[in-house]
Amino acid sequence: MLGGNNMDMTTEFIIRLFLAGILGALIGLDREYRAKEAGHRTHFLVSLGSALMMIISQYGFDEVLGERGMGLDPSRIAAQVVTGIGFIGAGTIILNKQMVRGLTTAAGIWATAGIGLAIGTGMYWLGISATVLTLIGLEVLTYFFKNVARKNITIEFSTDNEKTLDFLIKKFNGKDYGTVSYKMDERYRGEVTTYYVSMVVQSKKKNDEGVLMAQLLEHKDITIHLVE
Repeated sequence: MLGGNNMDMTTEFIIRLFLAGILGALIGLDREYRAKEAGHRTHFLVSLGSALMMIISQYGFDEVLGERGMGLDPSRIAAQVVTGIGFIGAGTIILNKQMVRGLTTAAGIWATAGIGLAIGTGMYWLGISATVLTLIGLEVLTYFFKNVARKNITIEFSTDNEKTLDFLIKKFNGKDYGTVSYKMDERYRGEVTTYYVSMVVQSKKKNDEGVLMAQLLEHKDITIHLVE
């Protein structure tokens, strides 16, 4: 695959880095289009950096390998890339109101590192195929399954009526809804107890947030709070 002189090898390596960066940026553009935590620059650097580390791991120690009794494992740097990329992935995962967000982006970064490693070894078609499949997983599957998956809706409200609170809790655990997370604080003013509730509710219905809010507004003792 590589030419017989250093110039041919250098050109081959530059092509690998260029292709790895382009493929990583394609995945990053998808994430950026959806306003996710890591965009095209992050994915570009992850893929390019992974390819660079793979090239160094394979060819960066050729001179010392010629010495007597010297042996190296060319997979050791690749293994460290797979482990180390977890720190970047963890940085894209956030916990917001008891909901974990960013897992898909973190997984995309992990896959992008794998693509970079594949291109770094010269497995062009494997890296390109992995990029296409990753984009299919991020876009095409989302399109086909968006009507099947449940939609998460965050609601916050307060009420002084315990019966209304019990009714809503039961409603949001019925056949049309499911409660993902639930948090309640009680505040006292004299003999009156006010319940402040923050919930993440799953709905099977498409664009059902307006319907859900309308159901809350049917209760006159409910005060809806804006979600930040």
